[in-house]
Amino acid sequence: MKNKPQPHNSDSCYVGVQKLTHNLRLLTSQNIYIAYSGGIDSHVLLHLCASINYLKDNITAVYVNHGLQAEAESWGKHCEQVCNNLGVKFRSLTANAHAAPGESPEEAARNSRYAALKQLLAIDDLLLVAQHAEDQLETVLLQLFRGSGLKGLSGMPPSMAFGQGKLVRPLLDVSKNEIIDYAEANQLEWIEDPSNQRTHFDRNFLRNDIIPLLKQRWPSLDKTVSRSARHCANAQSLITPLADGLLDAVLNLQNNTLNIDRLCSYSSVQQQLIIRQWLRYVNLKMPSEDFVQRVLAQVLIAREDADPILSTQGYSIRRYRNSVYCLQPSQNQLKDTLIWPSGELTLQVADDVIYEVVASLNGISAEQWRNAKITVKFRSGGETIKLPGRSGHHSLKKLYQEAGIPPWERAAMPLIYLDDKLAAVGEHWISTEFYSEAKEPCFRIVHHKINPKGNDDAPDVD
Repeated sequence: MKNKPQPHNSDSCYVGVQKLTHNLRLLTSQNIYIAYSGGIDSHVLLHLCASINYLKDNITAVYVNHGLQAEAESWGKHCEQVCNNLGVKFRSLTANAHAAPGESPEEAARNSRYAALKQLLAIDDLLLVAQHAEDQLETVLLQLFRGSGLKGLSGMPPSMAFGQGKLVRPLLDVSKNEIIDYAEANQLEWIEDPSNQRTHFDRNFLRNDIIPLLKQRWPSLDKTVSRSARHCANAQSLITPLADGLLDAVLNLQNNTLNIDRLCSYSSVQQQLIIRQWLRYVNLKMPSEDFVQRVLAQVLIAREDADPILSTQGYSIRRYRNSVYCLQPSQNQLKDTLIWPSGELTLQVADDVIYEVVASLNGISAEQWRNAKITVKFRSGGETIKLPGRSGHHSLKKLYQEAGIPPWERAAMPLIYLDDKLAAVGEHWISTEFYSEAKEPCFRIVHHKINPKGNDDAPDVD
């Protein structure tokens, strides 16, 4: 349904929108993308930007079709027509917004939308989104009801890094009434999404049923809550450097683990802050208070020989010896045997792991390597190896324990055979039979972690 109301006089006269025009004139970027759904908020933002002549040629309005509404195609055509009328460029993107297990429909739509938009931005490009003061009010209230801390109660920032560019919210201090007044005064035509009336969505329930009632008692609620959000954001900005410093003191950068002895030297409040900052550091969402307490109670103070496992967001928190790990469960199916192709320097042994042979002053003789049939297997149990400078054969189990290799890494460590004889265990050990320190060329084996899917998850920009 589209609206085209007649202009009317209003006391507010969309003062906030008028002030915003000055701020928009300060935008400088070769490419300015506007997330344009066709609704009233994004239409007002697009109309404002298109009214600034020197910005007009840099603007591209982007419509994202989530495929969730039967009218989505016609809405896209409406958006394209509006852009043609305004003389600005238009793009339409398609996104898969079907919710994954444990993901709400709102979250799925938001994540898919931002993932699609992120791909557009090059260095220094801007993405403008039309979230306004009441959107900020809804966000802060939702975070409050979820028991969020300072970061959640800070609401949405006016701007933030986004992909290679920046996401900007120019309307964040503008009220919904001022947006409506501007749309009416300029006789804009916009789309009403019927899903906005479905109050089984938390945000819609707040918007349609709760906030109007609250505003009857506190008319300036959006402004006062926005002020509180800024106070929380300021406090968070002071705490973040402190949390970073505490994390640096206990973090092993080589594998992103926490040193338990050092962590235990801090107070309980500081430990909680470190755990939260650590999970944020490894790109997880802020955990609940209950989860942080369980990490401290079940993992941190567990017996050294215990193996407690806590799961969150598809990851597991585990302890091994004096370290706490945050691990993503491997989806790799280990094969019985892999063939290392003759002449190839690398072999991908899993979706996220590549092994490579590199020139070295000592290691496996390059001549032996090139002339042998090379196979790669994984541990089945009972394997032994004789090492240079040590007497007798050693079981891999004992070697793993000596080296402090966590149990979950052992099964995935490749065993490299030359002509069916065990020559190397990953990059850790080389058999005496194949080890050389002569002046002849030698190879060492190293491994590399890769990320086949990239890190394209949408940020939490509710």
